Amino acid sequence: MKPGAKIVAMERMQILIESAVRNAKSNPILAERHAALARRISSRHKIRMPYHLRMVFCKKCKLFIAPGVNSRFRLGGTPKSVKITCNLCGHTYRKML
Repeated sequence: MKPGAKIVAMERMQILIESAVRNAKSNPILAERHAALARRISSRHKIRMPYHLRMVFCKKCKLFIAPGVNSRFRLGGTPKSVKITCNLCGHTYRKML
């Protein structure tokens, strides 16, 4: 791999995920396509996605979930946490605060 390819791939993944989140409500098909391209770039260049990019994908079905569009975010629980429910597959998981 070329030396600058990893940096360019990271920047491109960031741009694609931001575009997917922006377009999630108005054009969900385009948003899913952008998210899929970001995942493909990650796997092709063997780069691990940063946490803030990984959290827009469901842990079970691996599809793009946009906050408030096709997923539900809830605060609460005994240990302070955020509960995220994917409306596509119904899977619920927690992120500790």
